[in-house]
Amino acid sequence: MELAHIFRKYLSSYLERFCVPWFHQKAIQDIIDCRTPVLGGETYYCKKCDEFQYSYHSCKNRHCPKCQSEASEEWLEKQMQKLLPVNYFLLTFTIPQELRFLARSNQKLFYSILFKAAADSLKVLFADPRHIGGIPGMVGVFHTWTRQMLYHPHIHFIVPGVGYDFERNEWKKANHKFLIPVKALSIIFRAKFRDLLKARNPEIFRSIPAFIWRKKEFVTHSKPVGKGEAALRYLSQYIYKIAISNNRIMSMKNGMVTFRYRESGSKEWKYETVTAFEFMRRFLQHVLPSGFQKVRYYGFLSSAAKKMFEQVKLLLWGNETQPGKSEKKVKHQKRAKNICPHCNTEMKFIGRIDRNKRAPPWRLMKKFPISVSQTA
Repeated sequence: MELAHIFRKYLSSYLERFCVPWFHQKAIQDIIDCRTPVLGGETYYCKKCDEFQYSYHSCKNRHCPKCQSEASEEWLEKQMQKLLPVNYFLLTFTIPQELRFLARSNQKLFYSILFKAAADSLKVLFADPRHIGGIPGMVGVFHTWTRQMLYHPHIHFIVPGVGYDFERNEWKKANHKFLIPVKALSIIFRAKFRDLLKARNPEIFRSIPAFIWRKKEFVTHSKPVGKGEAALRYLSQYIYKIAISNNRIMSMKNGMVTFRYRESGSKEWKYETVTAFEFMRRFLQHVLPSGFQKVRYYGFLSSAAKKMFEQVKLLLWGNETQPGKSEKKVKHQKRAKNICPHCNTEMKFIGRIDRNKRAPPWRLMKKFPISVSQTA
């Protein structure tokens, strides 16, 4: 069972009932078309099996369950090369339950504020000499789903436990077992989030009860993760992968979809059955706005601070030899498309399959007029 099968069967009814943003529609259409004749491809012939094989193109959409595993491995390999010889920490920033509905309805606004408030909070405590007294290096990864595809927007940061003192040209080690005190971090994070929202959208800010800013905790969490390799592998799952993979979708019958999941800390599979509409709704709420960057780099790990990062590496490694690419290379294999999947022999290229002509923009919206009074 594949996600594309569910969309093909129930999409028309879903669009007639609910208002679907255009970037959701694009993701749906890409998932449906992925690796089908619609996108074109190549034809090969296996002489040994006496059969033709068709290799169709992928859609490359970041929300497609078929497309992103290779990109995930490439990102992981690149980050492995940047690891420093220090201890790393994984920090998580979340917002209260009361703000999640507003966040889902105003994604670009809330997601950008969440990123900036979290990063600025870390910078404030890193700059404090009582904790570190330097510029941090941070990689932030945005994440919106739980294992049951429920909506839970939060950010993970992987942070090396050192700060760079630009004025003195020296690195400073974290003094705290968990990098920085999370209680102070939570208070600063809440204040930063509040001030940013008030400045960027006063109308939404005024609609939020005042007690949210006084009493509700903006939870932050920090834990040591050793030299960083395992944490990077963990984060890579969320960068190019989606809320659910095809192998977790067990069945689709009588308008109901059953999928499996593992609860946190458990190796046992559990099963949940929901309506097809509810399954589609859960999936689509994790489709990110067009152009939104779910991975961001700050401090001496940002793209604008390459010289600073080189200086940090020089200070930390000293005269030691830095590990070469082969030592931390992430191994991944991709089956050549000209190799027969049955007998594993090389096939002969026959010709190309042209992709279908592109439909007019937002073809789903034109085909299924949507009432703005209904939303999914």
